[in-house]
Amino acid sequence: MDFNVKRLAADAGTFLSRAVQFTEEKLGQAEKTELDAHLENLLGRAECTKQWTERILKQTEVLLQPNPNVRLEEFLYEKLEKKVPTRMNNHELLGQSMIESGNEFGPGTAYGNALIKCGETEKQIGGAEREFIQSSAINFLTPFRNFLEGDFKTILKERKLLQVKRLDLDAAKTRLKKARMADARAVAEQELRMTQSEFDRQAEITRLLLEGVSSTHAHHLRCLNDFVEAQTTYYAQCYQYMVDLQKQLGSFPSSFSNNNQSSVSGGASISVPTIPVSASLPSPSAGRGGSAASGGFSELRSSSGSRKARVLYDYDAAGSSELSLLADEVITVSSVPGMDSDWLMGERGNQKGKVPITYLELLN
Repeated sequence: MDFNVKRLAADAGTFLSRAVQFTEEKLGQAEKTELDAHLENLLGRAECTKQWTERILKQTEVLLQPNPNVRLEEFLYEKLEKKVPTRMNNHELLGQSMIESGNEFGPGTAYGNALIKCGETEKQIGGAEREFIQSSAINFLTPFRNFLEGDFKTILKERKLLQVKRLDLDAAKTRLKKARMADARAVAEQELRMTQSEFDRQAEITRLLLEGVSSTHAHHLRCLNDFVEAQTTYYAQCYQYMVDLQKQLGSFPSSFSNNNQSSVSGGASISVPTIPVSASLPSPSAGRGGSAASGGFSELRSSSGSRKARVLYDYDAAGSSELSLLADEVITVSSVPGMDSDWLMGERGNQKGKVPITYLELLN
């Protein structure tokens, strides 16, 4: 019982000491230990990553499901850990209506047959859209949510603990300054050494967590590539479905009329683009090097030579086998047999290590 009372009293005293220190700092009556510049930069980058991850996540959710009521319903089902009821999307609903109306008018009529074919195509597009949304949710949205709800919450927790340790350290410094008696100064010096040690340890823990944000950026870059690939597949499927439908409708004998134009009968057909799907889609790497850059990496991997490359973004090595990079610097890269196709061996002076090709632009 006495131990619990003493523990509560000690905790209350510590809390009061922190509150006094915090208040005096706000009033400019006490000095504040500043974090080193590197740690401050890491904190700023982590906060920036969190804010933009939230924004990208929200806008992607709007893109995949524009209806806010449906998004809310899906969110509630997710929180209740229940399966979201299967419902037809807009393309599938349109397709169903076209097929039903086509059957009503008669599959043997030109109009009824055309409606049925259009409806079937719309349902195919609806299926492709469903696959695209599912792929994006798994490979893009989920990793972004995991960062916000997992890694960043851990960073936030350790950052708050660092703030507490910093207040304890500065409160100990204040008590040492105010101590007059030799015994009081000895106690204050011992307390200062202890709080300084705890602060340094917590600062190191926080720094290690914050440096892991570089790995988060690399992971999110891979997720972004997956998202673009899913979009490319989806739009290519939609394009091909519509080209096939145009060809089918173009073979129908039909007549078109309106208030300003006389009827035209016979084998009127709709012109169909002759560009193949693969040729009409932009290369995923177009923008900073395009297909030429991709080809350059392929040639480099198939040869035993080396090339100069410009670094596009800062990269912090995740281990001793990797090489840290600074944006706009020029390094020498080469391929090593057996190395993952997403990596090359980089050299800068006497330094050598693996570097990700997504951070590089080959120079002529």
